[in-house]
Amino acid sequence: MGLLAGFYTWQVEPFWLEFVYRKMSIKNLPKKLIGKKLMQISDLHVGDRFDYQFLIDSFKEAQKLNPDFVVYTGDFVNYETKKQLTQLAEVSPHLVKGSLGTVGVLGNHDYGVHYKDNKVAQIVSKTLNKAGVSILRNQQRRIAGLNFMGLDDYWSPNFAPRKILSKWNKKKANIVLCHNPDVCDLDVWNGYQGWILAGHTHGGQCKPPFLKPPLLPVKNKNYTAGEIDLKDGRMLYINRAIGHLRQVRFNVRPEITIFELKRV
Repeated sequence: MGLLAGFYTWQVEPFWLEFVYRKMSIKNLPKKLIGKKLMQISDLHVGDRFDYQFLIDSFKEAQKLNPDFVVYTGDFVNYETKKQLTQLAEVSPHLVKGSLGTVGVLGNHDYGVHYKDNKVAQIVSKTLNKAGVSILRNQQRRIAGLNFMGLDDYWSPNFAPRKILSKWNKKKANIVLCHNPDVCDLDVWNGYQGWILAGHTHGGQCKPPFLKPPLLPVKNKNYTAGEIDLKDGRMLYINRAIGHLRQVRFNVRPEITIFELKRV
């Protein structure tokens, strides 16, 4: 049984993708966007830790769902050497695109080995922009009536959430993208009301049944995965990630999330 369990956690579940379907109610959503599909993909971790052909194959399946919007919430690479930048350039033409728009934010691994390398982040951003993914670095972009506000990574040298949250417009249909959900606990939100889409945790990658995962890279251990009501008008969704730092998963399948847009 031990050998079977080990094989499952190493060779089966890490490549057993789950499409998770949720509803997303948004204030001020234009009527024309009711029923549209927003897809969230997070934590690709392109690199040498697992066979990233899995990502390419998964993207082909996801594109068949014809999403209207696609958002990426960081960690496109698992940066160790410059080789990962070449690998990202190989994967990026296959990234899923939304028929109306595609945006993303960077994660800590997109800033190099120690999460502080702006040159790595610039190359990652340039590669993604060239592939049709508009990377928001403390910026906002309105697409077809949806206003995406993208925060740069919490652990990066460019983390500046007040730059964008200080001037959020409550009359718009807003969605915030950030990589690390710990940002939700900072005093930077300026009364923001709406959805926050994050990644970073991978859901812990390994989780005993009915218990919380033993390892999470966040201060707030309640931020595991899935939908969390922050009880102040903010709704957080943490994607379990499609990639992995290590090729091991148990009870935490890789995820692509599809939200059906609703109007509050």
